[in-house]
Amino acid sequence: MTTPTLLVAGTASHVGKSTVAAGLCRLLATRGLTVAPFKAQNMSNNARAVARHDGDGFGEIGVSQYVQARAAGVVPTTDHNPVLLKPHGDGTSQLVVQGRAVSVNAAGDYYADHWHDARDAAQESHQRLTERADIIVAEGAGSIAEINLHDRDLANVETARFADAKILLVADIERGGVFASLVGTLELLPDDLRQRVVGAVITKFRGDPALLESGLDAFEQRTGVPVLGVIPYDDPGLPEEDSLSLPSKGEHATVGADDGVSDSQSVTIGVLRLPHISNATDFQPLAETPGVRVSYLPLDASLADVDGVVLPGSKNTVDDLLELRASGFDDELADFDGPIVGICGGYQLLGERIEHADIEGTRGEETVEALGYLPTVTTFSLEKRVEAVSVEFEGAGPLAGVSGPVDGYEIHQGSTRIVGDATEITGDGAAVGRLAGTYIHDLFANEAPREGFVDAVYEYAGRERPVQADSVSRDPYERTATLVGSNVDVARLLSSVGV
Repeated sequence: MTTPTLLVAGTASHVGKSTVAAGLCRLLATRGLTVAPFKAQNMSNNARAVARHDGDGFGEIGVSQYVQARAAGVVPTTDHNPVLLKPHGDGTSQLVVQGRAVSVNAAGDYYADHWHDARDAAQESHQRLTERADIIVAEGAGSIAEINLHDRDLANVETARFADAKILLVADIERGGVFASLVGTLELLPDDLRQRVVGAVITKFRGDPALLESGLDAFEQRTGVPVLGVIPYDDPGLPEEDSLSLPSKGEHATVGADDGVSDSQSVTIGVLRLPHISNATDFQPLAETPGVRVSYLPLDASLADVDGVVLPGSKNTVDDLLELRASGFDDELADFDGPIVGICGGYQLLGERIEHADIEGTRGEETVEALGYLPTVTTFSLEKRVEAVSVEFEGAGPLAGVSGPVDGYEIHQGSTRIVGDATEITGDGAAVGRLAGTYIHDLFANEAPREGFVDAVYEYAGRERPVQADSVSRDPYERTATLVGSNVDVARLLSSVGV
């Protein structure tokens, strides 16, 4: 029997495809099936370092497929997301195929010069997955009904065809017009894809489900497509696939304030909303810590109400550095005397200068003066380091006293060296006084550095931390599985797929 593929496709971006797919991965795995997540082509600067399909080192995949593999209980590999586009600025994206960077292209050049090779890579990955899985849960991208892309839609149209997939449509009711989006999507699908649709799921519903019944009946009568579930609005805590969930570049937003901790016992950690921010999921563990509010700050923000600062990763460190300085945020940072940590690109920003900056930046400068807070120099190169890391961490600065095993990953170009009086941090980092920088992504997913940094922020703020017994949180994979399993007719869905 051919391994069946279920394609979780959307009527638009950000409708909940990733959550539905992750929930299904966990549910099917708990039923004893070997499940393989798959997304032929992803576009995101939130990536993870995972093993390459051929065992030759590490490569990058989108965070959602990493999460879905974890939910399914399988080791994530580049086969789960064989093609990744990482927005690079000025209408270009870095093309990553089977985990390795290939080129930087404008969209037109990608379709003209690389798309067919990308499709071949995706089809090969899917074939390998069929050889070791009982079912493949594939995730589409954006809307499956983009008629201008139907001849080159790798994540939706092409995947449905080469995988011989059944399609589950996902639509978000929160924005309104859910039935119009579902009917319109079905009307615009190519005939062969329309025949593959086995059901629809409505997500992000608030209110009394009984109010939807007449609409559900009318939709099913009109289209013949069953609505297999209505999922209530909830956030099970999965990492976000991309930066759509973050505030726009000029806006301010705070997360983590719904933990029941009083303002007198809470602290605020400011995360600079860089124009090309990447791997923003690094800070979710901080926001989930009782008493911690993570505030995403625009470049012109004040640090007057902030107790700690994190400079995040960046897809374009040089461009973000120049914009940061033009906004005056470097002066704001100079006046801040609390704990500061830079992660990856943020670590590079904190140093004295960046050499061979023209390799990455779009401005053409060969050497760029950085913020000058750490005695380090970063030298860019064409070689890209992508690796999962596991180190015995020894912290310093705002991470002083932190020690023990730390797991994470590195994704960056070039290297950074210490050129002055600084304490070296295990895992390619440095610290001076109240500042520290490291290349390790997912640092705060580890308890010791997360707790150490939060303790430093509380000490600076002069506040007492809430009781840590409240910090125990439910497994987000189980929460997602419960959310999907309690509101979707999974048995009927599996039957329609042939499982």
